[in-house]
Amino acid sequence: MPIRENLAELSAEPLHTSLNAASMESMNLLNNIAGAYPDAISFAAGRPYEGFFDTDQVHEYLKVFTDHLRSERGMTRQQVSRTLLQYGDTKGVITELIARNLAVDEGIDADPRSVVVTVGFQEALFLVLRALRADDRDALLAPSPTYVGLTGAALLTDLPVLPVRSGEHGLDLGELVRLLRASRDAGRRVRACYVTPDFANPVGVSMTVADRHRLLEIAASEGLLLLEDNPYGIFHRTPDRRPPTLKSLDTESRVVYLGSFAKSGVAGARVGFAVADQPVGGGLLADELSKIKSMLTVNTSPIAQAVIGGKLIANDFSLVAANARETAVYQSNLTQVLEGLAKRFRECEGVTWNEPDGGFFVVVTVPFTVDDAFLEYAGREHGVLFTPMHHFFGAGTDSRQLRLSISTLTPERIEEGLDRLAAAVTSRLPGGTTAGGTTAGVATGAVS
Repeated sequence: MPIRENLAELSAEPLHTSLNAASMESMNLLNNIAGAYPDAISFAAGRPYEGFFDTDQVHEYLKVFTDHLRSERGMTRQQVSRTLLQYGDTKGVITELIARNLAVDEGIDADPRSVVVTVGFQEALFLVLRALRADDRDALLAPSPTYVGLTGAALLTDLPVLPVRSGEHGLDLGELVRLLRASRDAGRRVRACYVTPDFANPVGVSMTVADRHRLLEIAASEGLLLLEDNPYGIFHRTPDRRPPTLKSLDTESRVVYLGSFAKSGVAGARVGFAVADQPVGGGLLADELSKIKSMLTVNTSPIAQAVIGGKLIANDFSLVAANARETAVYQSNLTQVLEGLAKRFRECEGVTWNEPDGGFFVVVTVPFTVDDAFLEYAGREHGVLFTPMHHFFGAGTDSRQLRLSISTLTPERIEEGLDRLAAAVTSRLPGGTTAGGTTAGVATGAVS
């Protein structure tokens, strides 16, 4: 089709200010680089392992759920069809099943009425931020660095993010209290603090149990709402030592629990949820979120919910049990990556990395700036991709760190990918040779 000429140009000036934010370009930029080097080995995307994907299971889960509607809910054939194929309840059709899953896997006692099923975690986050942001005084606390989806959702809802320093065990709680009080003294109304206690994206760190209790104490004494994000908690290297979620310890409804089935259920179903049991005007915060959702996505696809519901039922409501194979892969991959980094970089001065107890991410620190130009160089010259950590700090931040995701690669690809990473990193070190002694840029397996 020929390009039409003389079209009126829409000025960008009156468009929403978030569209000019550097963080809104991060995902597109990373995707573009990945597309430019399709043969590169990618440690970039934090996606679930694909080795056990089976489309036949989608049909099996649908059947399990429809059988449940007939046998447990007493629905007729027509009612089942309407439940799956018609617009559904705004809060969702699997709220009771999600509540049962949270009780089994997390020890969370959630009233189904407090659950809102969303189009992925991202909508759940957006709904909460949209509800909390009332005027220009409002702000949100979040760890620095933080998940880019939080940054984007905050931009879209015009809610400024106040960064809280993070350390080896997550949020610096002393810094959080100081920043919270200083912000309030300056006239800010700090509505909530976003936190991922287990294997946080991007840094992979986890809060100690003592810090979890302390954070809840701070929330109670300071009147602070906590937004808990927990996509990686079940993927612990020692599953029997999984720490409790904040929500399971919450006795005062201080925590809004934001969940997703992207990592533990079926990513393509795009189903998430919020547990929002905070009292609001004679109802619950969940009721307020459903009002916003009704004007945003109307409802979450009942068919997608049915797939997730069927998987929950088929596994006796335990996603820990349902993901035993995946968890084993992630444990093995994490161990292999950590051992591989030690093998390749133990003699490289200034190259260090953290050692998470689970999850998807490892952060590597190097003695030079890791910018997007270095990422593109690594993809072009060495055939390896990762995520520069500056994308998680905000615009204008220089960083000497990169994030590796361990979740999608096979053992063979991990070994080859780490060889390529070593070639890319050591090419920037004094001497310009790789850990194996080869000249930078010609390591085995490099993509031309």
